[in-house]
Amino acid sequence: MGALMEVKDLNKSFTTGETVLEVLKEVNIAVGEGEFLTIIGQSGAGKSTLLYIMGALDRPDKGNIFFGGNQIFNSRSTDMDHFRNKEVGFIFQFHHLMSDFTALENVMMPALVAKTERRKAAERATGLLAEVGLAERMEHRPGQLSGGELQRVAVARALIMSPRILLADEPTGNLDHQSSEAVFSLLKGINDRRNLTVVMVTHNRELASRTDRVLSLHAGQVLEKKQ
Repeated sequence: MGALMEVKDLNKSFTTGETVLEVLKEVNIAVGEGEFLTIIGQSGAGKSTLLYIMGALDRPDKGNIFFGGNQIFNSRSTDMDHFRNKEVGFIFQFHHLMSDFTALENVMMPALVAKTERRKAAERATGLLAEVGLAERMEHRPGQLSGGELQRVAVARALIMSPRILLADEPTGNLDHQSSEAVFSLLKGINDRRNLTVVMVTHNRELASRTDRVLSLHAGQVLEKKQ
């Protein structure tokens, strides 16, 4: 299994007044093609910061991300935009759906922004909502959906551009046990069926134990956990 993404010598710190907080210290990770990798750690350990840098939503102070052998942070801004919009799908702890739009319209939105023809975007979004079990709910707006359903819409939206890697930041963090299980099973099924690489940040160690590999972020450094 070759590495789809490599994190190389990554450092990130934040400054508050005269205090410098080193969040990431010489972090190195290789993520295999088709792997389901989870990153665990205490609250404030820097898990989300690491994931955001992996998706080029934030920049490191030092180090780089390699995707398909290409350096992300040495790229032109247009190349980075392509990476964020096409190669990576994001799922956040909060679904961030637009309340005035239906589930179908929310899923279509990234494709429409990318100038995909509306009919094709609608066909693709319809198929994805059926895949996540929401074929009967696609005309509902976010206020009419449960927490688990909202997160499933967010998963469908993350897949609309056919990304090569899915980055999920605490995707079950705000859900009850049953909904958490449903969302995790959905992600695992997508990983299995599509051979889609998934990196998930979670505080749920039981869910993490059911993935291919678990890394623990502690004191700014990454340790591999034995399964």
